Amino acid sequence: MTKIANTKQIISKVEEHMALSYRIEMVPDVDGWFVSIPDLPGCISQGATPEEALEMIQDAQRLWLQVSLEQGHDIPVPSTQEDYIYSGKFNVRVPKDLHRDLANSAEAQGVSLLLFVATTLASAVNSKRKSRPPAPKTNSMGNKPRVAVKK
Repeated sequence: MTKIANTKQIISKVEEHMALSYRIEMVPDVDGWFVSIPDLPGCISQGATPEEALEMIQDAQRLWLQVSLEQGHDIPVPSTQEDYIYSGKFNVRVPKDLHRDLANSAEAQGVSLLLFVATTLASAVNSKRKSRPPAPKTNSMGNKPRVAVKK
């Protein structure tokens, strides 16, 4: 923990970290969109639209970095895909009527519910990959956007 006393040094360090590609998570909520940067604990914001939420989280990120540096805290580097462990298992809660519909569809195809859900998800993800336009190469800060929208 090294405290930076000089304001110019803090601003410079903030800009260095703003140029890094931190993962941003967006979740729809009743007031619009909740947005956070998981690698920067407590760095959260919200916006009425996804675009506004992204603008707001950049402001929150800048302030989070500034305060952390002023207080002498170490700034975490952005995590990478390799930092996440994917076991192949996750739990999903669904409405009862969707559960029933999925079970009925699986039975009609003569497969287990788990196999039906796994192949349906894989099919949906693959078709989305084929139909989606290429992601922008960089954002306004010159780095690749890493936005994860959770529903």
